[in-house]
Amino acid sequence: MDLSQTIDAYCERLDPGFWAEPVNALTNLFYLAGAIIMLTRSRRDGLPIATILSVLLGLIAIGSFLFHTIATAWASLADTIPIVLFILVYLFAANRDILRMRWPVAALLTAAFIPYVAILVPLLNRVPFLAISNFYWAVPLLLFAYAPIVARRRRATAAGFVAGGALLCLSITLRSLDQPLCDQWPLGTHFLWHTLNSIMLPAMIELYRRHMLEGRHTPR
Repeated sequence: MDLSQTIDAYCERLDPGFWAEPVNALTNLFYLAGAIIMLTRSRRDGLPIATILSVLLGLIAIGSFLFHTIATAWASLADTIPIVLFILVYLFAANRDILRMRWPVAALLTAAFIPYVAILVPLLNRVPFLAISNFYWAVPLLLFAYAPIVARRRRATAAGFVAGGALLCLSITLRSLDQPLCDQWPLGTHFLWHTLNSIMLPAMIELYRRHMLEGRHTPR
């Protein structure tokens, strides 16, 4: 794999220049703003997992900015790796802290995300539109699956899982429409994926933060 290979993946990009995707690049500032807000709250409240998630959100902002400016294979990795890590850390937090599993069980179920995706992605690839963002669809489906289980412990947190999953479905749909609508809308729709996710991801950290703070006053 040539890590310096240029990638032209989005409607907005018309040339290999650094600022060929200005809207896609600059909307990453929304992620950064959310990361700063949540990092401040998480550190104040002494919540290490929420702090890690906030740092990863900041890395998502940086990695995505690099990918939408430099647009190379290595920049694509810088974009993708923090996203995967965010998902895994949040899943572990949901297992251990929300569902109150012992950490080895929580870690094992978190690791199960890998075979889950390996099974799901080929199935999604059978549907052309779903194949465009195949990996990402695994996340809202998981949120919806977790919601009724989480509801047994705290309905407000479960409602947040459903709301987060619904918003993510919308943002993934907009991400997937970027190329199909390119002729009609040259700017593309990828910036809307950034915009909605910059709301959804901090909101999911906030949901976890509130759950943890409420749990401090609730007997196990």
